[in-house]
Amino acid sequence: MRMLTLEDFAGLVNETFAASLQDVEVPFVLVEARPLPAQPGLAIRPPFSLLFRNAASFLLPQQIYPMRHPRLGEVGIFLVAIARERDGFLYQAIFN
Repeated sequence: MRMLTLEDFAGLVNETFAASLQDVEVPFVLVEARPLPAQPGLAIRPPFSLLFRNAASFLLPQQIYPMRHPRLGEVGIFLVAIARERDGFLYQAIFN
């Protein structure tokens, strides 16, 4: 398994990922992929953040979700809910 980078996600903003949750596919739209400040000498890759939007009316628990995208394939992404919106929730993934 190769290490994911910001470049893997940068061209996928506004596209839908399908997360598997107990044999049900839950759609998440990638709404932001941005770099984070790096601490020299500490990171094995430049850190970055991803924001996903999910339109479900219920909060999903923070955990690693197997997420699929046609161009990226399947990757495990640890998502944490960070905000409730009128039409669902925002979830963040931090890679450092």
